[in-house]
Amino acid sequence: MYTIMLKAKLHMARVTHAVLNYEGSCAIDGELLDMAGIRENEQIQIYNVENGQRFTTYAIRAEEGSKVISVNGAAAHLASEGQRVIICSYAHYSDAELDSHQPALVYLQEGNVVSHTSHAIPVQMA
Repeated sequence: MYTIMLKAKLHMARVTHAVLNYEGSCAIDGELLDMAGIRENEQIQIYNVENGQRFTTYAIRAEEGSKVISVNGAAAHLASEGQRVIICSYAHYSDAELDSHQPALVYLQEGNVVSHTSHAIPVQMA
């Protein structure tokens, strides 16, 4: 049996571009992709913190160091420049893999600068 688990997350990324007339996808700074372990053309989920929209697309590589997060194609209707988004990827893990699985979590601050990384989401307190 396999369980779908969080593989990677770019937390609080800021949308730098929303390009309607594009083939589709989400362009992400190549350094951020590598840091999170998200592959080019990998399916991603995007959660718009500002308006609650949630949608699926795929990642494409933007120039390394550019800090670009460009929501393209039809998805450009769901996220606008300047809005904060959470970008996640998920993977299927076997029972044997679950014991050692740790997601790659990349936390961003203004300007899509990495503030810190982690492999565990903090426990939510009451």
